[in-house]
Amino acid sequence: MTLTTSGNQFLLDGKPFRILSGAMHYFRVVPEYWRDRLEKMKAFGLNTVETYCAWNLHEPRRGEFRFEGMLDVVKFTQIAAEVGLKVIIRPGPYICSEWDFGGLPSWLLKDPAMQVRCAYPPFLEAVDSYFEALLPRLAPLQSTHGGPIIAMQVENEYGSYGNDQNYLRYLVDGMRSRGIDSFLFTSDGPRAGGLQGGTLPDIFKTVNFAFNAGTALAKLREYQPEGPLMVMEFWSGWFDHGGEKHHIIEDGSDSIKR
Repeated sequence: MTLTTSGNQFLLDGKPFRILSGAMHYFRVVPEYWRDRLEKMKAFGLNTVETYCAWNLHEPRRGEFRFEGMLDVVKFTQIAAEVGLKVIIRPGPYICSEWDFGGLPSWLLKDPAMQVRCAYPPFLEAVDSYFEALLPRLAPLQSTHGGPIIAMQVENEYGSYGNDQNYLRYLVDGMRSRGIDSFLFTSDGPRAGGLQGGTLPDIFKTVNFAFNAGTALAKLREYQPEGPLMVMEFWSGWFDHGGEKHHIIEDGSDSIKR
């Protein structure tokens, strides 16, 4: 069963499929609650759950990987399938997600010359090790192998950070070489810089925003003239920084009110 596109719609196993997805990050929820929360998502009318993978939790010390308990992403994915949900995985390596260092492990900074999220060889070597530990665990759970995973994301809002196309291509090749044969996509803010720097010509593009959907999707159309319009993140709030006033997003506004 493969997720593909035809015209302006998704197809799953050749049949029209509308992705109705919500986010639930396994590493933010104790395993005892996974099934209950996933069942609630299904009851709400969703057919898919998406989750990031937090590299810094899975490899807290270089070469020491953890996939047990609250970090058992395989079990989380299997429970989602039992509940009747498809799964979208966003493995990073950078996830943002209002998470420390965007999920990059702090031990990377032991290298005083470290350059992250680019084609700096020591960074790519660390990413390879992480992908080698994570992706073969998930590969058998892809829909192309009878599992629930229908798609995986490449990096995360990379166009808001950089434009190293060699780095993005390295990630795609690294995913493919480790058995990821399902649908790949990128996600970026609906701005020219983001959709230029954060994407690759042959990889499906999605956008993230909180308001002005028409404007955001029109910008996506400029860079992806054909294909289903997919909003990877639609958020209704914003996080607060210490010492600042509470953030409030007003419908239809292009700014954050405080």
